[in-house]
Amino acid sequence: MAEDKFPGWHGTTILAVKRGGEVVVAGDGQVSLGQTVIKGSARKVRRIGAPGREVVVGFAGSTADAFTLLERLEKKLEASPGQLTRACVELAKDWRMDKYLRNLEAMLIVTDGDDLLVITGAGDVLEPEYDIAAIGSGGNFAAAAARGLMETDLPAEEVARKAMAIAASICVYTNGNLTVESIRK
Repeated sequence: MAEDKFPGWHGTTILAVKRGGEVVVAGDGQVSLGQTVIKGSARKVRRIGAPGREVVVGFAGSTADAFTLLERLEKKLEASPGQLTRACVELAKDWRMDKYLRNLEAMLIVTDGDDLLVITGAGDVLEPEYDIAAIGSGGNFAAAAARGLMETDLPAEEVARKAMAIAASICVYTNGNLTVESIRK
């Protein structure tokens, strides 16, 4: 199928909220091809790493590409135990410079409970402001809702769940079937 005729994959919203010594990463379950929902219960938030050195990762984009990046990130974490930022920078460098990896289409939100980072294929390792990170089709909706909810006394998980519900009510590529993982330091 010609690239210009391919309808494209959509349907991910990943949101991370850091509050009160906890980081919560929530991801919706919708995967769409063009205007068709292919699956409503995809799991786009996962734990990786060794016990005691766990990292929570949420991904948006091509699933196969994201899994390739998750495997690479795990190897970087093994090479630099306890150094999430360093592992992420090394992954971003490989992703940008490697001929094969350069074509991968995904984004990652990564946290060890201390650091909260967004990794892109452009070589970016970003530490978001306001203790909120969001990626994917409904990411901007979820981030805006979370920023407003951060003015309340709600715990991180409630902020994430409510913000994702708001995003799902606005973005047709986002549903309310959430996977939520939290990590505390």
